Amino acid sequence: MSDSQYQQDYPLLVAQGGPLRGERWAIDRPLVIGRERGCEVVIPDRQVSRFHARLTPSANGVVLEDLGSKNGTHYNGVPLLAPVVLQDGDTIHIAATQEFQFLSSDATMPLQAATPARTGRLLLDVRARQVWLNQTQLTPPLSAQQFQLLWTLYQNAGQVIAREALVSAVWGEEQAAGVTDQALDALLRRLRDRLAAIDPTHNYIVTVRGHGIMLDNEPGG
Repeated sequence: MSDSQYQQDYPLLVAQGGPLRGERWAIDRPLVIGRERGCEVVIPDRQVSRFHARLTPSANGVVLEDLGSKNGTHYNGVPLLAPVVLQDGDTIHIAATQEFQFLSSDATMPLQAATPARTGRLLLDVRARQVWLNQTQLTPPLSAQQFQLLWTLYQNAGQVIAREALVSAVWGEEQAAGVTDQALDALLRRLRDRLAAIDPTHNYIVTVRGHGIMLDNEPGG
């Protein structure tokens, strides 16, 4: 599937680790995950059942169900015992072999031609929606809004971004007028907390009073 197709308004299944790492699928139809070649998502590993799990778009969202697999499906680290409607950022483990992340359609990131030069201690891969701090991957993944906020700052590292511009980037121009300063402050606080949990030695997100917010992405050690 081409990059242009990925930019349509479909949820995404992104392989985070395992043999399919880096691959992704638009969930525009039911996707069966399994070892059988006829599956939409094929995992070539004996720990995976021939027809292991299924993702089904519905009026209520994308439903994940286990198909009676031998080694089980885990949803956010918990064994999946009944079908569940996925939320943005949820993780899925197929047996002990393959990890996926679910991205809802409103979290689908624009596919830039390339990410900025990877010279800082914070590295970001927009295609896989992964973040590393001093070579340690940030897990669980950021929420859609947290990632969009960090991506906006990352693209302009070292530059002060006005709060209004950040609100438009995260919530969209149509909804920006209804977003309060408190909502942006709360999002910034949650993002700072997530980064500090991995690397408490550096203040990545800096408030420049009267001007806006900037990302201090100093070179890694």
